[in-house]
Amino acid sequence: MKKTFLTIAVAVSLAGALPSVVNAQTSAVTNAILNQRSGLLDKARTDIDKAIVNEKTMGKAKTWYTRGEIYQGMLESPIYGKQLQPGEGVQKAYESYNKTIELDTKDGEFGKQAVARMDGLYGRAFNDAVNSYNAKEYDKAIESYKLASKIKPQDTTAVLYSAYASEAKQDYAGAKASYNQLLGMNYKSVTLYSRLLQMAKQQNDNAEAAKVVQQALAAYPTNKAFMLEDLNMSLASGKGEDALAKINKSIVADPGNSNLYAVRGSMYDQQKKSDLALADYKKAVELDPNNFDAQFNLGVYNYNKAADAYTKASKMDLKTYQASGKKFEAEGKKYFEASVPYFEKALQLQPDDRNTLASLQKVYFRLGRTADSERLNAKLQSLKK
Repeated sequence: MKKTFLTIAVAVSLAGALPSVVNAQTSAVTNAILNQRSGLLDKARTDIDKAIVNEKTMGKAKTWYTRGEIYQGMLESPIYGKQLQPGEGVQKAYESYNKTIELDTKDGEFGKQAVARMDGLYGRAFNDAVNSYNAKEYDKAIESYKLASKIKPQDTTAVLYSAYASEAKQDYAGAKASYNQLLGMNYKSVTLYSRLLQMAKQQNDNAEAAKVVQQALAAYPTNKAFMLEDLNMSLASGKGEDALAKINKSIVADPGNSNLYAVRGSMYDQQKKSDLALADYKKAVELDPNNFDAQFNLGVYNYNKAADAYTKASKMDLKTYQASGKKFEAEGKKYFEASVPYFEKALQLQPDDRNTLASLQKVYFRLGRTADSERLNAKLQSLKK
């Protein structure tokens, strides 16, 4: 009888403890953790989503950290990942870890773990964005790029790609905002300024275009394209002397820069100052034989001289032609021959440049180099296809 009594007493004692255990296990957070550990992520998700709206658990870092783990686990599961909407897993995991850090700080028990796990979400968000972009779902791509940027605020890649996605959907205001965000992050590139300039031109916003050019020149003071834009703007506004002063100042500061001479040569060309242009192009080539623009423009200079000579000869009456026509044609041939090495070098530097191909093809033809002329003509035709 005594033995029976003891058994019953133990049973009663266990029964007395049972309500507190059951109560703990039925809490949403505990159930979520147990289901997560059992691999039942769908049930864990249901439990934890209840916990974040429960007054007793919604303000605890552990609740939000557990939610982040569950959604991240679903993301990484080939089975449960299918239950998530596109981008949902990354978004909710990010929100959960971010809330964890807010409640626990970066130095708290769960905050530290949330910071570490957040890094793993960046790649997911970025890949989601790329997949959406490739599918031409630009709004989704932009949303995912912006999420990736939130996860790693110091990273510029997601912001840059967000700008590309905005441009792809012709949202130029959105693209401009992203590019300016990059500038605020001390990110600079020739392409960035070029895109901002192009968008300003497309919108016929001359004031904005001028502003961008000045920003670009502050970052890249010897960039050939930006200097030409600045010069063209100065010339268009009747400030040719201003432009010349700018380029002269740049040459004094950087006398070994081939591009500066090429740009000034182009400016002199526009002003019909051929001799000054010629001197600058030659200087540019002397400093850098691979300066395409200088090589091409030297070819053009000699080509134009040749064309002028032949034109003069063709306009002569018979008597004048018999007296001096051959001399002009000989002079024209000399200039055509002088243009060849410059055009050939330019073509070597940019083999598919149509202007160079067309110019050199005509020179070959005028010099009787029929095979070379036909070869370049064939290439020109192939580029048109």
